[in-house]
Amino acid sequence: MEHPTALVNADLAVARHGALGRRWLDAMWDGDPLADAVVADGETRRLRAVLAGSEVLQDDAPDSLRALLAAVGTDPDWLDRDACDRAADHLTRQTREFGLVLAAASLLAGATNHVAGKPLAFTGRYASNAAVRSLEVAAWLTPVTTRGGLLPSAPGFERTVRVRMIHALIRHRLDRDPEWDHAAWGLPIPQPFMAFTLAEFCSVALKAMHKLGVRFSDRETADILHLWRYVGHLIGVAPDLTPITMADYDAIEDLYMLTSPGPDAEDRRFIAALTDFQASEAARILPPGPARRNAKNIINGYQRAFVGDAAADALQIPDTRFKHLPRATAPLRIAAFTLHDRLVPHGKARRTARGFRHRTAELTRMRTEHDVTHNLVDEVPVS
Repeated sequence: MEHPTALVNADLAVARHGALGRRWLDAMWDGDPLADAVVADGETRRLRAVLAGSEVLQDDAPDSLRALLAAVGTDPDWLDRDACDRAADHLTRQTREFGLVLAAASLLAGATNHVAGKPLAFTGRYASNAAVRSLEVAAWLTPVTTRGGLLPSAPGFERTVRVRMIHALIRHRLDRDPEWDHAAWGLPIPQPFMAFTLAEFCSVALKAMHKLGVRFSDRETADILHLWRYVGHLIGVAPDLTPITMADYDAIEDLYMLTSPGPDAEDRRFIAALTDFQASEAARILPPGPARRNAKNIINGYQRAFVGDAAADALQIPDTRFKHLPRATAPLRIAAFTLHDRLVPHGKARRTARGFRHRTAELTRMRTEHDVTHNLVDEVPVS
């Protein structure tokens, strides 16, 4: 099967990654059969009602709906829910650092490939309102990284399956849009880009947090990897493309970047809007004077430190001296976290509880300030 013509370095991808490289290219034509069948049968509203508990599955429900609910409702043999709960604690304990890297590293990494960004560009929601998009991501991610949040019928479980259906609805619409260039871009929201989304929230974020001075033990890292493996199961990533180990994530990241044709103007507009939003948030906590006046330069520095000079240049992120800030401040964070956890009774548990409180307070504040009353985009009224 021919790979989408917009992708580059196809031969190198296969030479470097073998069967996985070939699978990556071929899967650019693969969607999510279970979710796509529900959309084809027009059953997304009923699925959402069943997930929310406002309806029970009726006898007239089609096979497609039953199959998807059975797939997400059956725990994989490998699932360890205690590990998922521990992972929620680990990530929320570092909620400030996690929030910073999601915007300044994870979303930037995704924006380096304009083929992956095409669906958002087509829907008109790419750079339209970075604050609202960020809060929609947070409305999904917060229950996912909360203890018990991924139990069946819990908010993280429900919203993850809803995100899966949002992807399927977009794929269904764009696959039939005459403006969608299948030969160049493949299927809208294909399996490889779904797999890379896991990397954005897991390995890309973990590597950026490490640069900030956050240190997770091997056990804690294993818990976090396990959480995202389960999210991949719920959100419809094919098992053979779901990363399990950090080595798997390294391969997924490399294939995404290696075959990327680079960002386009729409990607750059999105990053510019996201940077403005992050800078406005940073200015709230920076002291008055030079630091606050340099809020945007500081954010640009973090972005460049996280994604590297080549990607930052492609995204037209200014090169500032603040790119050295993470390396300069990392030892201070390492020392502060280590001393706190050793010297304060139940220090790590206290930091975790404080992280949950901070996250709740900040999300409440931002939702109020930006007048965001919905959670996911499927709740926004169609005008």
